[in-house]
Amino acid sequence: MGLGLEGSPYEPTVSVIIPAMNAEATIGDLLESLMRVDYARDKLEIIVVDGGSTDGTEKIVKMYPVKLIVERRRGINVARNAGVKNSRGEIILFTDADCVVTKDWIKIMVRNFEDPEVGCVGGTVVRYRDDFLSRYADNSVMPVLRRFKKREVLENVKLFFRYPAGCNMAMRRKVIEEAGGFDENILYGFDEDELVERACRMGYKMVLDPNSVIKHQHRSSLKNLLKQTFNYGRGGALLLRRRGVKESIPRWIMATLTLFLAWLAACVALAFLASTVNVLFLVPLLSITVLPLVILTAFYFVRALKSGEYVIAFTYPLIDVLRLFAFCTGGLYGVITAH
Repeated sequence: MGLGLEGSPYEPTVSVIIPAMNAEATIGDLLESLMRVDYARDKLEIIVVDGGSTDGTEKIVKMYPVKLIVERRRGINVARNAGVKNSRGEIILFTDADCVVTKDWIKIMVRNFEDPEVGCVGGTVVRYRDDFLSRYADNSVMPVLRRFKKREVLENVKLFFRYPAGCNMAMRRKVIEEAGGFDENILYGFDEDELVERACRMGYKMVLDPNSVIKHQHRSSLKNLLKQTFNYGRGGALLLRRRGVKESIPRWIMATLTLFLAWLAACVALAFLASTVNVLFLVPLLSITVLPLVILTAFYFVRALKSGEYVIAFTYPLIDVLRLFAFCTGGLYGVITAH
C-alpha cells in the first residue's frame, strides 16, 4: 500500500457492490472470500443488491455482516446504480455473485487509485472450477472473460478487449457520479464497458492490472455458454442502437455484424450458384465455410503439442465457431427486435 497525504497510508473508504439474482448456489462462496480480504474493516462495506430472487439468496446474504438492498426493478445496471446510491465508499468495487475474490484483491485494486488521474481499474478473471468448459473459457482465442498479461495505463479506449470486466472492476465514486452512472437501458452484455468509455472521454485514465485476480464460475454446459454468448450479442445490439457508431465498442459490434452478414450472403449466393449454374461453385463455398475451422484447428493443434491435451485441437475450434455464430445471431436478433 502506498502513501497518501503527509506520508499516511493510502487507504480510502471502499464499497464492494454485488448484483445478485437467484444466486443461492454461488453467493455463499463469494461472501466467504470477502470475509477474508485484507483491508481495514472500518473502511470497507459490502453491499449485495438483490434483484428479486425467488430462491434462498436473501437468506444466505443475511447470514453475513453485509448490507442487503432489494431492488425490484430488473437489470444488472439498475442493481449497480442502486448499490452506488446506497454506498459511502470513495472507491467502488464491483464483482458478481458467481465469483470468488482473493485475499489481496481490494488492496491491489485500490493502490492503482493513488494516481488521482485514474478513474477506473480492471483486473483479470480466471476460472474457479477446472472442468473442460472452464478451461476452454480461459484458453480460447476468444476468452469468455477478460485476462490481462501486463499492467497498462490507458488514456482512451481503442481496442475492444482492453476493458475491465464488470465482475472485476473498480471506479472512483466521483467518476461514476460525473458520468451519470450506469446506463440502465443496456442489458445482457457490454453493460459496464459503456460507462468505462464515457469515463475515458471525460479525461480519466484506465488501468488494467493483471495482479488483481478474481475467480469466476464459468458456465458449466455448452448450452448455457452459447445462451450467454447470444445474450452478449443482444446487449451489443442494444448498445449500438443507443450510442451509434461514434464510440469504440458499437463500432466494433457494427463491423462484426456487417462481416457476418457479408459471409452469410456469400454462402447463400454460392450455394444457389452451385445448385443452379455449376457445381464448381462448391469449391469457394467450402473454402469460406471450412477454411476458418481448419485454421483454428491448426492453431490449437500447435498448442496441444505443448500441453499434450490433443482433444482441444478438435473441440475448441467447433466451440469457437458456435460462439461466434451465437454472438452474431444474438446481435442481429437485438437489431431486428430492438430489445
